[in-house]
Amino acid sequence: MRILLTNDDGIHAPGLKVLEAIARQFSDDIWICAPDEEQSGMGHALTLTRPVRLRKHDERRFSVTGTPTDAVTMGLRKVVDAQPDVILSGVNRGANLADDITYSGTVSAAIEGALAGIRSIALSQVYTTETRNSDSAFATATEWGARVLAPLLDTPLPKRTLVNVNFPPITPDAVKGIRAVRQGFHDYSRGTVVEGRDPRGFQYYWFGLEAIEHTLDHGTDLEAIDEGYISVTPLQLDLTHHASLGALADRYAD
Repeated sequence: MRILLTNDDGIHAPGLKVLEAIARQFSDDIWICAPDEEQSGMGHALTLTRPVRLRKHDERRFSVTGTPTDAVTMGLRKVVDAQPDVILSGVNRGANLADDITYSGTVSAAIEGALAGIRSIALSQVYTTETRNSDSAFATATEWGARVLAPLLDTPLPKRTLVNVNFPPITPDAVKGIRAVRQGFHDYSRGTVVEGRDPRGFQYYWFGLEAIEHTLDHGTDLEAIDEGYISVTPLQLDLTHHASLGALADRYAD
């Protein structure tokens, strides 16, 4: 099995080392192509207005001066010597739950893989303030990663779909199990923008400094994580709201 690894935290991120260790439990044919620095929140951005540089670190380890989407594109077209069987993205430092997937570079790297017709899985480790920078921050992903991936590597999936996995911010022995759940929803309407001034006196603005409100609807990724389960969510790339097609067609009918 040929596996391509990527992420949005950068080529030197500890989560990428965790992902490589997980992947090597399934194969020795591992390739890595990741951004050269952190690209969190870049979503599915593709670099079009400047050149992308490719750096070789060793025989099968590369970085790019671009986004996670750039990394997958370069990995498929310039790095891997034949199409991979699987693309794994992560392990992200932080949650990619609910509507956060629309911002996530981790998930977007998997989206790019799905667009190429390759089985693609995004993995993220949820953290708390206490566990974010601790030595055991990725302990749950490390312990449970292979157990989560094993069924995902051979379960039939429709084309243009991917899987989003999140590990809860608890110790490995406290995990209650794995749940296949739907995407939840955050309430972004209460978000704030923090203003400040830099040392030179220029004004700046900073996003994302407060917790995001959400409801723990039954059967969602948010509920699963809150209750101590690993969440596994299949995602599709068809964004069409099919239920509205009929009403809109009637409005435009001659």
